[in-house]
Amino acid sequence: MVQKAKILLVDDRPENLLALEAILSALDQTLVRASSGEEALKALLTDDFAVILLDVQMPGMDGFETAAHIKRRERTRDIPIIFLTAINHGPHHTFRGYAAGAVDYISKPFDPWVLRAKVSVFVDLYQKNTQLKEQAALLRLQLETDEEQSAIGGALLGELSARLAAVEEQAEALTKQLDAGADSTGAAATAAHLERKLVGLRRALDALRPGAS
Repeated sequence: MVQKAKILLVDDRPENLLALEAILSALDQTLVRASSGEEALKALLTDDFAVILLDVQMPGMDGFETAAHIKRRERTRDIPIIFLTAINHGPHHTFRGYAAGAVDYISKPFDPWVLRAKVSVFVDLYQKNTQLKEQAALLRLQLETDEEQSAIGGALLGELSARLAAVEEQAEALTKQLDAGADSTGAAATAAHLERKLVGLRRALDALRPGAS
């Protein structure tokens, strides 16, 4: 299930925030209000947002100054900002918005369908990027798990091989003792059988080693 994206709405007028919520509610995402630039920066300290709708004309810290603070922070510099403004002072004013880091600049009154479509694009991009990061994290975890299991398996094989080598030495010593002076045919046969079993086990362990063909 895809997690809902958060959209930050920044405007000093409650009626404008209410209007934005009405327009964007159809996207079924999490809408977060901020009534000032300072409040927006505070929200950005703890939450991740897919896009920010930022009013230009606000008392105190205006939209341009707020955007400048957002772009200076490493955590928030890549969040898309759409400027909303009720005034239009011509190309210079629009250029200032883009220079401040906006990805779009919309004059009020705006077409609700157009605004919703623009926001939807950034929400989709954010969710796909989030999914890619999650998949990358899972793949990294799987690789680390495989490496750990391989290391454990290598250590286990090493220990078994060492124990097998010790038993092989004991069997060889037993065979030599029997050949040197023991006259027990049954004991000699047992030792020979033990050696054959050990050879088979050694071959099986060698086959389990990484890179064995």
